[in-house]
Amino acid sequence: MTEKLRVGILGGTGMVGQRFIALLENHPWFEVTTIAASPRSEGLTYEEAVKGRWKMDTPVPEAVKKIKIMNVNEVEKVASTVDFVFSAVDMSKDEIKSIEEAYAKTETPVVSNNSAHRWTPDVPMVIPEINPEHFKVIEHQKKRLGTSRGFIAVKPNCSIQSYVPALEAWKEFQPYECVITTYQAISGAGKDFKSWPEMVENIIPYIGGEEEKSEQEPLKIWGKIQDGVILKAEEPKISCQCLRVPVLNGHTAAAFVKFKNKPTKEQLIEKLESYRGFPQEADLPMAPKQFIKYFDEDDRPQVKADVDRDKGMGISIGRIREDSIYDFKFVGLSHNTIRGAAGGAILCAETLKAKGYIGKKG
Repeated sequence: MTEKLRVGILGGTGMVGQRFIALLENHPWFEVTTIAASPRSEGLTYEEAVKGRWKMDTPVPEAVKKIKIMNVNEVEKVASTVDFVFSAVDMSKDEIKSIEEAYAKTETPVVSNNSAHRWTPDVPMVIPEINPEHFKVIEHQKKRLGTSRGFIAVKPNCSIQSYVPALEAWKEFQPYECVITTYQAISGAGKDFKSWPEMVENIIPYIGGEEEKSEQEPLKIWGKIQDGVILKAEEPKISCQCLRVPVLNGHTAAAFVKFKNKPTKEQLIEKLESYRGFPQEADLPMAPKQFIKYFDEDDRPQVKADVDRDKGMGISIGRIREDSIYDFKFVGLSHNTIRGAAGGAILCAETLKAKGYIGKKG
């Protein structure tokens, strides 16, 4: 690609916005040219706006330090400077729905990290290795919006990334009932230990709205497009509990599964290790070389050892074993702010670019 696409980050000063900025440094296809945030940051340089609250391990990229923050509410003005935007705004759900649709109507594609449009029937919610065919619903969405190139696409919740890929790899065995417990990092709440000291040496057995998302969003991912909307699948039935644990990055899941077609442990492992999706086939920049890795060791996957595997985009699975009530149980791990948030959204944008949905304006 000779000329990079101009990218805007909506909500670029928050934790997920910062992760977008960090991951897009030196991206071969995309260049951050615009950062928009709340009016209180308007006019500041990005370096000034995040001073004292930059949460990434790497420094603020030189290329964005002097970019002046724009007012995210000035939709036409922001949209005129970019080819597409990533959305990580911190607003109410109704405000997010409204502003993302406003950007789309300026003929600016919106790839969102937010949950507001996940259940809009003609908005694709995609894990690129699993359901990139759902991007086809964009043509129906454009008709509703009255646009020729503007649309909204979203990535799913971070909580499901550590178990849904395994269930997808095993779909020929027809998993039909699952019980999941997720152990979720504090960065999923936009926090670190300095800003959330109550989490040190603590577990909170409640994350608002998370259990419903964890049970229902996989069904949309496995759904079918019919009459211009995505109809969710009926199975597998999923019951989930979500706990907040004293970990900075990394969501772990303990899962129990029943199958209609009974597999062996060896078959389950082989399906995980051999699974490839469109990002691997197309060699997309953010794609992990191995989407799912299985660990034979009894004490893996571990957050400290495995969460950053393959740039934080790989899914790690371990401890597959037969269960006394369910058929099999396993443990999964994913990086919640990379694969589960900004990195997953970037991979969606790369897939959209590779499939011709995103390009230069004009």
